[in-house]
Order: sequence, then C-alpha cells, then structure tokens
Amino acid sequence: MAKTPQPPGVAEANVTFDANASMWMPHRPARAWEKLEGGKRFKLVSDYEPAGDQPTAIAELVEGLNKRDQDQVLLGVTGSGKTFTMAQVIERVQRPALILAPNKTLAAQLYGEFKQFFPDNAVEYFVSYYDYYQPEAYVPRTDTYIEKESNINEQIDRMRHAATRAILERDDVIIVASVSCIYGIGSVETYTSMTFTVKVGDAMGLQELIRSLVATQYKRNEAGFARGMFRVRGDTVELWPAHLDDRCWRFSFFGDEVESIDEFDPLTGRKTATMPAVKVYANSHYVTPRLTLDQAVGQIKDELKLRLEQFRAEGKLLEAQRLEQRVNFDMEMMLATGSCAGIENYSRYLTGRKPGEPPPTMFEYIPDNAIIFTDESHVTVPQIGGMYKGDFSRKRTLSEYGFRLPSCMDNRPLKFEEWDAMRPQSIHVSATPGPWELDRTGGVFAEQVIRPTGLIDPPVEIRPVQSHGTSQVDDVIAEVKDAAKKNLRSLVTVLTKRMAEDLTEYMHEQGVRVRYMHSDIDTVERIEIIRDLRLGAFDALIGINLLREGLDIPECGLVAILDADKEGFLRSETSLVQTIGRAARNVDGKVILYADKETGSIQRAMAETKRRREKQHAYNLEHGITPQSIKSQIKDILDSVYEKDSLTIDPRDPMAWKRGAGLKERKGVAEDASPFIGHNIKTYIADLERQMKDAAADLEFETAARLRDEIKRLQETELLIADDPLARQSEISASVNATMRESAGKSPSTPKARNAYRGRRRKGP
Repeated sequence: MAKTPQPPGVAEANVTFDANASMWMPHRPARAWEKLEGGKRFKLVSDYEPAGDQPTAIAELVEGLNKRDQDQVLLGVTGSGKTFTMAQVIERVQRPALILAPNKTLAAQLYGEFKQFFPDNAVEYFVSYYDYYQPEAYVPRTDTYIEKESNINEQIDRMRHAATRAILERDDVIIVASVSCIYGIGSVETYTSMTFTVKVGDAMGLQELIRSLVATQYKRNEAGFARGMFRVRGDTVELWPAHLDDRCWRFSFFGDEVESIDEFDPLTGRKTATMPAVKVYANSHYVTPRLTLDQAVGQIKDELKLRLEQFRAEGKLLEAQRLEQRVNFDMEMMLATGSCAGIENYSRYLTGRKPGEPPPTMFEYIPDNAIIFTDESHVTVPQIGGMYKGDFSRKRTLSEYGFRLPSCMDNRPLKFEEWDAMRPQSIHVSATPGPWELDRTGGVFAEQVIRPTGLIDPPVEIRPVQSHGTSQVDDVIAEVKDAAKKNLRSLVTVLTKRMAEDLTEYMHEQGVRVRYMHSDIDTVERIEIIRDLRLGAFDALIGINLLREGLDIPECGLVAILDADKEGFLRSETSLVQTIGRAARNVDGKVILYADKETGSIQRAMAETKRRREKQHAYNLEHGITPQSIKSQIKDILDSVYEKDSLTIDPRDPMAWKRGAGLKERKGVAEDASPFIGHNIKTYIADLERQMKDAAADLEFETAARLRDEIKRLQETELLIADDPLARQSEISASVNATMRESAGKSPSTPKARNAYRGRRRKGP
C-alpha cells in the first residue's frame, strides 16, 4: 500500500494512507435525480479584467483542470486578487465549486466576494450553525460529567438548508464553507428519499400533504408562523420551507386535488408568484424514515446487550447501570417522537453505515465534477488533519465510562485519509503553501505575485534586539510615533499574551495610543478593535498570532516583529511571510524584524520577499505602473450573512453589522468611500458632524440623531482608550453606552463617566 505524505497534525498518528481506497468513495442518491433548476451557466460580473500575473495563473489552472490534475497550487501574494482568479477559473470551466476556508470570518468574507462576482448564480454559505457549543464530555480525574449545551443559529441553519438544496437542484453552485463541513450531516440517500414534489393537478388530499410534512419534521403551528412550520386554513396549507427566509408557499386544494400553488410574502401576505410545481425538502438534515428508525432501535438494543455483558463481566456495575438507563430512555424517545437528545450518537445505525465507515458529509452531496478550492491551505489542510483525533479522544472516554455506546465514535468528522480519497479535483490557494500541498504537485505551482495596483512587497529591515543601550521596545515606540505622524497605523507582534499586555501598558505610558488583541478576545471584539484602528481611535495594535491571514488594513504603514529570532511556530517562515504581508497593502509600508541572529526562517522569508519585490519592480518598470495603496471598499455582506457569524470591518459604518443594512442603503454614515489612509479620527468625526447638520437641514432627523450618537460613541471610545489601553472592548462599549445614556440632553461626558471602567490585568505569568 503506497504511502502518501501526511499533513501537519496527522504525522504523529503514523497512519498509512491509501490514495486509491475504494471503501471511502462517496455515497450517492440511490435514484435518478431530476433537477428543477439545472442547466444554468456561471456568469461572472466584474468591472475588471485579469491583470498582472492573473491571466497566466488562470490559464495554467484551467489547463490543469482540463488535464484532470488532481491537485494544483496557486501561490498568490496578499492583495494579488486570488479570489478574482478563483472566480475566473469557475466561469471558464463551468463547474460547481466548494470553497474551503479556515474559519467563519474568512468564509464570510469569501461569500460576500463571490456573491458580488456571481449575482445570478447560486452562491451559498455552509458553516457550523452553533452560536454556542459545549460538547458532551467526561473528566475521569475529577469525576465530572459535562452535558452537551448548544444554541443553534436559525439564520445559518437556513443557509445550510439552502446550500444542500442548491447542490441537488442546480448546476451553477458555489458553496463557501468552513472546515466544519467535514462533520456529519444527514445521509444524502435518506435526505433525498424524504424529499417530495407537489404539482398543480396532483391527486393529493390535504391530509396526505400534512402527513408528508410531519414526516419530514415540519411543525404545525397556527399562531406563531416561522421557518420550518406550516399552518392549515380551510382548504389551504401554508408552508414556510426550511431553505427560504422571506417567501412561503400556499397549497390550495379542491377536494383531493392540488388546485394551485402560490408563493407569498409571510410578512404582508401578498402573493408574489404562481408556481406549477415545488419540491419540498426536509426540515432537518437528520430526518429518518420510520422503517429505518425501527431497524436502528433493534440494532441499538443488540449493541447495548453486548456492552452490558462486557461491563458486568469486568465488574463495572456503575457504568453498566448508567449506560442501560440512558440508552433505554433514548430508545423510548426515538420510538415515541422520532428523535431524542444526542440522537447523533446513534448515527451509524440511522445512516446504515458499517463500523468504521466515514460519516455522511457535504462531500457526499457535491457532484463528481465539482472543484475544491482550499483557501489559506497552509492553515486549512492541517485543520482537516487534526479534527478527528480530538473528537475521538473525547468520545472514547464517554464510551469507557458508560455514558455512550462504543458506536458513538462513528459520529465524527472525516479522517484526513477519507477526505483525501473523497475530494474531487482540488486547487490549494495560499501565499505560503504547505509541504503537503507542494508535495502533491511535485513542487509545481501557478504563481500570482504581481498586484493589479502595482504595489510591491514591503522592504524588510533587520535590527538588533539591543543596540547602544536602546532596546527593541524603545526603537519600536519611536517607529510607531513616526508612523502616527503620517497618519499611518502600526502592527506589532510579540510571543505571549503577557508580553502583549505589558508592552501595551508600557507604550501607553510613553504616550502611544495603543491596544492589544489576542485569543482571549472573541471574534466580535476583534472586529471592533480592528475597525477602531482603521478609524484612528488608536495608532498601534499589538498581537501574537492573530495579525496574519485575511487581515485587511490598508492604513497599516509599519509591521514590527519583536524577537524574530526565536525559532518556532510563531516565527516560522510561513508565519513571517504572512505577517510581512500585512504591510503589503500600503505604498509606504515597511517591516522591521528585531533579531540578534538570522535564523533559517528569517533567511528564507527575506529571500522570498526579495524575489517577489524584484519581480514586481521589474513588471512595474516594464509597464510604467506607479504603485498605489489598495483602496479597501469593504462591502457589507450582512445583507445575506447573519451578523453574529461574519462581520465586515467597515470603518465607514461601524454599526452596519447590527442593522444588517446593505452598503447602498445606508444613511447616517460617512459618505466618502475612499480608504482611511492618511485620515484620522478627528477628520472622520468632522465629516460626521457635517453630515449631521446637512441631515438636520433636510429634516431627516432620524439620520441626524444616528449620526449624533455615532459621534458621541467615537469621542467616548477615544477618551476611554487614552485612559486605559488594557480595557476590554465589550466593557468599553458598555461604559460608552452608559455614559451616553447619562449624558442624553446634557453636556459632554465628565471625567467620572470616562473613568467608569478601568481595565483589568491578566493574572500570573
């Protein structure tokens, strides 16, 4: 059996990979599937034509797909338009695509960009639908059982249903997903078999339709009509399908015949369309036919009997009693209601899989001719390799101590070798491709180094940690102050959380407006901090490993990497190149590495940066291009992505993510769409005040009031940050809101209000 290279996070498992393993071939629907909306072509909408390296990269990738190359690599530097290249490839080959992103924030950013590129095609969003998730676990050392707790985001659940439906109904589909797509969803065979079509003129009675809806887990509710529910009014049934947000279907009957099917607005009740036929998909990906459920319960009883005999033979009476009580209760609930708490732990029986077989995932839904793009592949691929092991360890403990049957371990994410065998043709996209991706292509890659804006990679300078009595900290403070004079922002990376907080406090004492950001800061707060940095509420942001992939700050003129010679994960070649790239969006950007010795990672990172700079400079000279800073007009993707899951860092409208307003619909925000390079918070506030007065003069008092509140918020935020740079963003917001309530109709805030919150320090080293 041939060995193939293993990605990071899997190598230590000593797993032998079989690239041709037929046992992992994806399951497909058992019956022929008629697509109601098939045959539509991809149509890319853009004002731009491919430029720089893009035409060459696009041609090479398309040629590789046509030649049936299983793996290709696109090495694209920051700001070179990798997303546009992916969109061009999709349009030229006219094949469905799955875009894999390493986290929800980047997935949301990609989703927004592809929605703009393909407004007439099905661009869907498939990420974990949990707002909060605490997995079931048992800690033997303290004899602590942790029950599963979760909070499902209804909007994301709808988008997941829309994604699976689009795959089964259309050919022009692009799914943007996080790595969570390797976790199990419902079996594609069961999901499609539970789908049914209703046509005008069908011999179907009202009661028959109701029974079908109940079987597919729709709930009847005559009062609170919402997604996933239906209601009966005389001879009509009104259904809110699982995949729709603002449209419902009304089925009218004449006797035992479907007389008409209308689409209507659930808010106003106004009819929007008449439909000859509709296909009703289940309200859950985990829907199970009654026959399958009865068979599953019988198999669960058999496994329970064997496991109880084993526990009793080993003298584990407590574990046997615990398991028997729980599993018997679960089986009673399944037979009575069709479901139970933790039903996913019986997924092996409910999906008809054999022990050890991969669970049903998104990869069984996508067609054979699909393309997979792994964005930021140097992060995404190792994530895929590492997910199974952590899940297996937790489930094994639950099984050993009688909380679950051993079959619960088949409710898991895909193993790396299973994903590798299942995936169709793949293009791995990154500025720093990992060794696994390059090994799969024999070191060959399509390169995209030239930026359409003409920007070249920033110059990189190495300075000693200590020099003539001046430390790296003193030097970086001087550099940050110089950048601030030019109205540019600075990013400083350190090695630990404590260092980030201590450096923040010290720089604040030296008169620098500074904040920090590390893993203790949640996603929403990170977005708010970055937005305040872009606005100029402070001049420098200190971080550890968060200032890397996907961070778009065109105002950044300085990146300082402290202790760059401390070889390791945070100072590897990949990390250094990615961090250097944060300064590549500004024509005045520069990078300083503080190191007493040049490590191998530093040498390789600088050599790669030098190679790119030379190629970019030569291209600019040849074509007479003058580099321009990237104009970051970040669109608000929240018209279609739920606000808590994906936030766009838009300094022009910091409250847009709460309102869900589209960029073109906004009022009461700065009208200037230019980037904030060279701007500062005072000029921004002055612009808001001008707009506020204009709105009041036009009698648009709601807009004027919103602008007034935003001006107050920015002024209070600036004062609080100046007072305490260690303050957490959430408590700054709470303090600002409290101050605004106190000062409503009064003079500006008092020192007491400004000191409402003094940030707390981390304890311990």
